[in-house]
Amino acid sequence: MSKKVALHTLGCKLNYSETSSIGNQFLERDFEVVDFHQKADVYVLNTCTVTESAERECRQIVRRALRQNPEAFILVTGCYAQLRPEQIAQIDGVDAVLGSNEKFKLFSLLENFEKRDLACISVTPTENLTDFGIAHSTDADNRTRAFLKIQDGCDYNCSFCTIPLARGTSRSLEPDKVIRGFNNLLDSGYKEIILTGVNVGDYGKNVGTNLFKLLKSLIKIEGEFRIRISSIEPNLLTDEIIELVASSEKLCKHFHIPLQSGSSRILKAMQRRYTSEEYEILVSKIKTILPDAAIGVDVIVGFPGETEEDFIHTHNFLRGLPISYLHVFTYSERPDTKAISLPGTVVVQERKRRNNILRILSEKKRTRFYEDMTGTKQEVLFENVNKDGLIKGYTSNYIKFQTEFNEELAGQIYPVFLTNSDSEFSTGRILSKKKSIDLVTVED
Repeated sequence: MSKKVALHTLGCKLNYSETSSIGNQFLERDFEVVDFHQKADVYVLNTCTVTESAERECRQIVRRALRQNPEAFILVTGCYAQLRPEQIAQIDGVDAVLGSNEKFKLFSLLENFEKRDLACISVTPTENLTDFGIAHSTDADNRTRAFLKIQDGCDYNCSFCTIPLARGTSRSLEPDKVIRGFNNLLDSGYKEIILTGVNVGDYGKNVGTNLFKLLKSLIKIEGEFRIRISSIEPNLLTDEIIELVASSEKLCKHFHIPLQSGSSRILKAMQRRYTSEEYEILVSKIKTILPDAAIGVDVIVGFPGETEEDFIHTHNFLRGLPISYLHVFTYSERPDTKAISLPGTVVVQERKRRNNILRILSEKKRTRFYEDMTGTKQEVLFENVNKDGLIKGYTSNYIKFQTEFNEELAGQIYPVFLTNSDSEFSTGRILSKKKSIDLVTVED
């Protein structure tokens, strides 16, 4: 009987792509990948360190795994493991701690998966993180959309962020390797490829190219697929990329662009590379060229020195932008960052209040965007899952769509006509790829 491994991911889409590649290492050695809530011989936790809550969740998940199987081998890797390996090793039950490089070669580091008294620690110093570590979705996934890591590390010095400490300097996968990995994912049946990285817009500078040139190469590949760009910095989202997205059906009409604050004073303290005025101009440009585009925004509340006036300005700034949704983060003090020593600490209760206000605004923005798209024709990539008699998927511009399950739809891209929506899903009439027909319709 083959051994079983369970995988769990905390954090960003890049982490998910890397977890998938970790899972593939186990599949190649005849392990069975099971759900993390099931009993397994090995539990792998790929961690995040963006917030304190992510670190706390790491400890909770280790304890949860040990309740499933007290004799299981517990392996922790990822950004938290890279920055705080000794701290993780002291968690009861942890058997191995592997850093950012080591996660891609774990079978060469671990001869077996037997519990021991002292945790094994293998972490490359951050200044020596020069390997790329190819990562993409694999057979360890059960998805229609795939992640493809094209960039790692970051050369920015945002005052609140530990990612450069955990990931090292910016580096990119050579274009020919990206194209090879991209084609492999298409051959595996994936219909949407999400290009991921720590700073995707920075792609190519150490390999003699850039993101725009890579996108031009990828859309020339034959086949029915689409490409989604993960989070991209506003100063790196160029006019030529926006215009390319507008001109190609293979590029999703969706941008996720971190803002972090609507106050240019706070942006300066965060050491961001743009002003709120420049951000507003960028959003206006996108909506002028692509009126149906979805625009997602990251924002941090409670940053040191953020006054009530700063927060109100951020709220009003976001309310006035034609954006589609927000990802709201509560500022969390991170060791070894400049922000931790800045004056003007915002009390935790106030941070939570501001977070809640922006989450309400996000729901209003999403509802309005869904309503604005009602009466339009969009294309949905349907998942393969039949859940409670329903099948779900996403449009190119990131609207969640659901209808009654139909095998013909599973894993395919179909045109739809949106007729109804709320803040969570849109519904409507599904169109044939050749002619307009009603396959199944769910009105509410």
